[in-house]
Amino acid sequence: MQSGSRMDRQADDKRERPGRANAADHPLRALFNVREGEIGPTLWSAAYFFCLLASYYILRPLRDEISSADRGNLQILWTYVFVIMLIASIGYAAIVARLPRRRFIPLVYRFFAVNILVFFALIHLLPDAGLVWLDRVFYVWLSVFNLFVVSVFWQFMAERHTSEQAKRLFAPIAVGGTLGGIVGAGITTLLLDPPQFIAFIKVEHATLLLISAVLLEAACLCAARLNRLDRRGAQARTGDQPSLADQPVTGTVLEGLVVVFKSPYLLAICAYLVCYTLTATFLYFQQADILRDAFDNRDVRRAFYARIDLIVNTLTIILQCFVTGRLMSKLGVGLTLVLLPIITAVGFLCLGTAHVIPGFAGILWVLVAFQVFRRAGNYALAKPAREVLFTVVSRQEKYKSKAFIDTAVYRGSDMTGGWIDTGLRAVGLGLGAVAFAAAPIAVVWMMLALFLGRRQAQLAESGTVREETGS
Repeated sequence: MQSGSRMDRQADDKRERPGRANAADHPLRALFNVREGEIGPTLWSAAYFFCLLASYYILRPLRDEISSADRGNLQILWTYVFVIMLIASIGYAAIVARLPRRRFIPLVYRFFAVNILVFFALIHLLPDAGLVWLDRVFYVWLSVFNLFVVSVFWQFMAERHTSEQAKRLFAPIAVGGTLGGIVGAGITTLLLDPPQFIAFIKVEHATLLLISAVLLEAACLCAARLNRLDRRGAQARTGDQPSLADQPVTGTVLEGLVVVFKSPYLLAICAYLVCYTLTATFLYFQQADILRDAFDNRDVRRAFYARIDLIVNTLTIILQCFVTGRLMSKLGVGLTLVLLPIITAVGFLCLGTAHVIPGFAGILWVLVAFQVFRRAGNYALAKPAREVLFTVVSRQEKYKSKAFIDTAVYRGSDMTGGWIDTGLRAVGLGLGAVAFAAAPIAVVWMMLALFLGRRQAQLAESGTVREETGS
């Protein structure tokens, strides 16, 4: 299924404009091993991801602050998130079966942009008593939004790139997203809690929603540009034959879900994601508790969450520029995937130890350090490596199966982790004991990473997963 898109990109390579600087002279060439003909699409892909993550990171501190303000209901909210995500993933599968890529991508993003505008209006129209419930609805909605918009992006990238290209190019593309995260978190920090000398720029948090909606529309424009590049490549290669941008994925609504349960490879990806998400949930609940106790003011909490995002994304971009591509090319996908479970095991052991030391006053900073290293390791190393796993599957699996895994499986694990955490607290385990209980999950996670790395390399070499999916 990848041959058409690969030939499209080869045709694009030949259409490099005369007078454009040679790829060998381009900074992307030296830093990321981007080859001739790949520079333009890579920059557009990075800009696309920049707009998406800037849009999300503007809103993320608002959601995370709600988790501290409404800590007792988190497991209930995550149950709602899972149910809505499951319904949404089925609806999304129906859309991609009927509409071509160039139509369903902007449809998804503009649907969420309209939602943002509705939230902006409701913040100003509802009485104060209704804002508590609006916060909860917003929390659930953003937890659906962030996975869907990012999943659609990486589905698109997996279709446009071969396995070999992904190992080289997903790093510079991810840099665009990280820069977007830095800008988004910076905007929220600056506008909610500006320094004294520019205090006049302080705005209410609702204003941030409008900025987020504009950035989401900009992401649509970048996606449209990439689709046009694919169409031009297809026309140069085959004349009237439509490009993948103009072809629906086809198939039935539930086909992507069924394929997941037939494929050991996709099931292993699910299990890897479950381990990641369970540990992320335990850490997220610890964060909500610790920050609730550390700060009383909600705007101060929002700004603190935004500062953590800013630090995470700054470290991430350093790793993406100088480590990710080189590490993945030298170590392979499997060993790159193993690094995050190692960070997680060490982090939970440190956090658990900090909880049980009598009178220890630095628990907040242990948490911040753990979050920064874990999230930076995920965004810079594990996430790009995990997306490479999908470059060796069929188009059906890239869009339908991947959407189900990235959304329903992810949020189902969130929900499960939330109730497990609640159950452990109910039987008397404290924060320290829960942290120690989370660490062994990382051992299973490491073994899954090694299996997936070996299998991905085999599938990339053979060029097919037909024997696993039964198609």
